[in-house]
Amino acid sequence: MNFEEKTLNSKVVYDGKVITVLKDDIVTSDGHKSFREVAVHNGGVVIVALKDDDKILLVKQYRYPLKSVNIELPAGKLEKGEDPDKAAPRELEEETGYRAKTWKSLGFINTTPGICTEKLYLYFAKDLEFVGEHPDEGEVIKCFEYKISDVFNMIKNGEINDAKTICALCRAFCKEFCA
Repeated sequence: MNFEEKTLNSKVVYDGKVITVLKDDIVTSDGHKSFREVAVHNGGVVIVALKDDDKILLVKQYRYPLKSVNIELPAGKLEKGEDPDKAAPRELEEETGYRAKTWKSLGFINTTPGICTEKLYLYFAKDLEFVGEHPDEGEVIKCFEYKISDVFNMIKNGEINDAKTICALCRAFCKEFCA
């Protein structure tokens, strides 16, 4: 079965610093005309950073759209055309103050494929050395260390609801990804 949709026309309805919003007129695979609204996003990186004492680095920060403090893995946006392999070490150091000697890709996730192009690249980092954090201007963030079992209990208990964090932790600690 063919699921592909054909774009007839695409119009930028908003062009911001973080996203661009398109309104596309389309034809569905069954021949019906419709439209799609698409948030175009450069993507980002998410890092599962494991310390030698089997603790994971998490950050707390206020997320304005949710009007609440979130507990998340260190993460950050990609600049247009930026290599995720270079962005991950930068973001880890900015948000936590740590550098990692060992890196492993955990693949990527599409965060909200129904409306957004955002692709997040997931990484596992270990052999950490503290060098001092330096968050981006306007970024108020605090790093914490938690035991792996405590992190999974926080997910189970609804204290951690951030999708990128849950996905990256599942990839990092599933046997087929950590072999």
